Amino acid sequence: MSHIIYTDFVVVGSGIAGLWFSYKVLNHGQVFVLTKKENTESNTNYAQGGIAAALGPDDSPEIHYQDTLKNGQGLARPEIVRMVCDMGPRLVNELYEVGINFSTYYNSKGVKRFDLGKEGGHSRARIVHAKDYTGREIENGLIRILKERCSFFEHFLVFDLLTNKDDCCIGVKAVDTKTGEIYHFYSKVTVLATGGIGQIYLHTTNPPIATGDGIAIAYKNGAVVTNMEFIQFHPTALYGRKIDNRYFLISEAVRGEGGILRTIDGKTFMEKYHEKGCLAPRDIVARAIDNEMKKTGANYVLLDVTHLDPEKIKSRFPNIYNTCLKLGIDITKELIPVVPAAHYICGGIEINEWGETNIPGLFAIGECAHSGLHGANRLASNSLLEALVFAEQAATRAKQVYSNMQITDFNITSSNNKKIEIHENPIALDLTNKLQKLMWEGAGIVRSNKRILKALDELSEIAKVAKKIPTLSINIIELNNMITVSYLVLKSAYLRNESRGLHYKEDYPNIDNEHFLKDTILKKSNDEELYLPNY
Repeated sequence: MSHIIYTDFVVVGSGIAGLWFSYKVLNHGQVFVLTKKENTESNTNYAQGGIAAALGPDDSPEIHYQDTLKNGQGLARPEIVRMVCDMGPRLVNELYEVGINFSTYYNSKGVKRFDLGKEGGHSRARIVHAKDYTGREIENGLIRILKERCSFFEHFLVFDLLTNKDDCCIGVKAVDTKTGEIYHFYSKVTVLATGGIGQIYLHTTNPPIATGDGIAIAYKNGAVVTNMEFIQFHPTALYGRKIDNRYFLISEAVRGEGGILRTIDGKTFMEKYHEKGCLAPRDIVARAIDNEMKKTGANYVLLDVTHLDPEKIKSRFPNIYNTCLKLGIDITKELIPVVPAAHYICGGIEINEWGETNIPGLFAIGECAHSGLHGANRLASNSLLEALVFAEQAATRAKQVYSNMQITDFNITSSNNKKIEIHENPIALDLTNKLQKLMWEGAGIVRSNKRILKALDELSEIAKVAKKIPTLSINIIELNNMITVSYLVLKSAYLRNESRGLHYKEDYPNIDNEHFLKDTILKKSNDEELYLPNY
């Protein structure tokens, strides 16, 4: 028999989106936060750069709006971009006021100001940061506030939604990954803040938990997903060393401070690809590195900061400096080997300006959602801002719409789900490795329809084998979610026969505004059952 629990708000994910939503609804009901690992394990926690907001004396929300629209290459939604850029300064200041320790300085008049950094694609310095561990500082700060006032369920994997006869979301099904026991959390409001999908790729900066769970279970239950082809590959992940099965990220802010990309023989090359050189948008930098590696046969390129002030490097990037030092690289004296790695998805579960999906009662915020802010390409450090804004919007809407709902209206039925196996299934491990390799080849930095179709064929074979595994385990649930999400990425990439932003097809190398100045929208159909979990 499943454990049945009732609450007002269920939040799935403990990144900045889930935490800020929880903070904003604390006084309006009981909040349960479900998180797959320890409560700080998320993409937010590894965000080194910061939050983009127009806080500088030479900046404005209008300039930020224009930069974001330009970077989105025709697919960013102007009304969403406007809202996010306008709300940014207030929310970043509010984060600072609740105790998040952003880097600051005193100006010549003795007034404290944020130490604003500059990153690729931004025309102004507007990156609010806490040295180079901004994400960790935000998460830890919010968790300190929330720990006493809401309940955290750590090591809980959500594997399905609970819905009623009207197809409204009334909670989630989850498994305690330590015991295998199943829980049904019934709630007035369900918020998916499950983060990214990076683990579908062989090389990623994402933590092991980033298996696309929220997108997969939402899609299975009828949610619309949008623009899944737009995957951002971070151009500079540390080559040759992995930490907890992820590539260590060398922040774009390093290039913002003057870092220079070089080939392995020491030559600069970014000036051949873009007028902004090393500060070009990420998609251009990632493709340039990929091209240089293919030309030379090298496995990596080099990032050079040896010409910069060593003390400034240590002060501005203590996490990067110390981590690289532990791995045998003194970045103040040695060049850093870097390679592109899957980093961020601009598509996801379709939401409106309030974070609502097309399923009543279900919100999606943060990286798992598609708000329309990024369009075809994410501007650096706009992701934490997006998470903050839509958490705020979703909290406002949830309090307005669902505060008077009665849990007795939920039409609850009992369930006899058996326990789930907590030990890793070796077949699922092997299938996961095959999936990651086929996605790197089929839907990586440079694509073609031939490679995409080959990957779809291989994915269907993986899905068939996965369906036949008799015992359900934790890693099979994650594999099934990765299969679903991989299918969505490949199908979306196949449908877009052009190159725009993060989606580059060598057989369709140009932008085609006549046919593709529009979103790629997918909703579950009957012929996709092979790629969807059947539990």
